[in-house]
Order: sequence, then structure tokens, then C-alpha cells
Amino acid sequence: MQKFTGADLSRIIEMAWEDRTPFEAIEALYGLNETAVIALMRREMKASSFRMWRRRMSGRATKHSALRSPEVSRAYCPTQYKR
Repeated sequence: MQKFTGADLSRIIEMAWEDRTPFEAIEALYGLNETAVIALMRREMKASSFRMWRRRMSGRATKHSALRSPEVSRAYCPTQYKR
């Protein structure tokens, strides 16, 4: 199990909640595959919040790069990251 800072955990959870951020982007940045993200979300969130997230993510094509429309060529909006 990897150790993440509080800021990293917050960002991973934020990315997991975002509709248009695929699990592959989380894996590229943090080394967590979809199964590991699900386990992290289960561990870090209240049970009711986790269930709500799982219902929301189930069947959402935008959370998997292979299922995305070819017109979507990026994982996030250029103005998404604040500096």
C-alpha cells in the first residue's frame, strides 16, 4: 500500500469524482489502477458517500479511456489546475 500525503489523497478523490477524468489518468499520475482507486475510495469515504460514488461511476463511459468518444482527446480542462 502506497503512502500518500493528505493533498495527494484529496486530489485522487477529486479526480475519481470528476466525470471526465478517466481512471487511466489517475493511474498515470499516482500509480493506482481502477481497483486500487475503488479500494482507496472505500477506505477514505463514509459508506454512504462511497455508495453514492459507485452508483454514479457505474457504467460511465467517460471514466475509461477505451470507452470514450474519439473527440475527447484530453483528460481535463486546461484551466482546471489552479497555480
